[in-house]
Amino acid sequence: MTMLGSRAQGRRLVEPLRRAWAADAVGAVPAKRGERSRGPESRQAALARVIDAVLHQQSKPGDPFPSERELAEALQVSRATLRAATDGLVSRGALERLPGLGTFVPRGTGAPKVSLTSFSEDMRRRGLHPSSRVLRFEGSTATGWLAREMGLEVGAPVVYLQRLLLADGEPMAVDENYLPAARLPGLEHERAPHSLYAFLRERYGVTLEWGEDQVEAIPASLVQARLLGVGEGAPLLQLVRHAYAGDTLMNYSACFYRADRYRLSVPLTR
Repeated sequence: MTMLGSRAQGRRLVEPLRRAWAADAVGAVPAKRGERSRGPESRQAALARVIDAVLHQQSKPGDPFPSERELAEALQVSRATLRAATDGLVSRGALERLPGLGTFVPRGTGAPKVSLTSFSEDMRRRGLHPSSRVLRFEGSTATGWLAREMGLEVGAPVVYLQRLLLADGEPMAVDENYLPAARLPGLEHERAPHSLYAFLRERYGVTLEWGEDQVEAIPASLVQARLLGVGEGAPLLQLVRHAYAGDTLMNYSACFYRADRYRLSVPLTR
């Protein structure tokens, strides 16, 4: 199928999705600026529910999904809300993303999934002993770019955690985390956690269930190079993660791995 053919087929779902969203109790009422929930169900959770229902009724395996821009305009929702809803559907296997091609209705089941794991869990799985050194742990506020990434209002309180992550006592990565302070009351007054996912689960009852990683190669800055024991400009793997508990983003992070020590493995199937 050509790219133009894929886009044309994707548009076939726009109108059924628009009608279903307009008929839904949440979709029928336009969101106010900054509003994220209405009653017990968030807007993105309601949107994911509606999309999932339409996919079951109107699509078949392999069908392309509409473009984010076109569908957001048709449904009169923000692209951030639509992206959060589709991210959840991708995580659950109701949609699949193919790099460079777009988003599609999965052709079949049984595809392996990459687990959302913490650094400690990842290192233990590799047979290494994880540890960390806290560099900074403090309250802050969401600037423009951070507010967009986290779905917060500009100036909203966040907690910043920066750590040096070690494997078998040797530097592996510099880790930077931003957490929504309003959803984790008193966090900035706690002792800085060394295992973040375990701390959130044990202290706040928050389990990070799904997320999305973006990986790219970057040169090490002078500060990163000194912390990791590599030369300035040495290759690092930058892993940016949005991690969610249910439909709520609870952790936005950027982790900078030494490319000479860390290998990223992703299971594949056809």
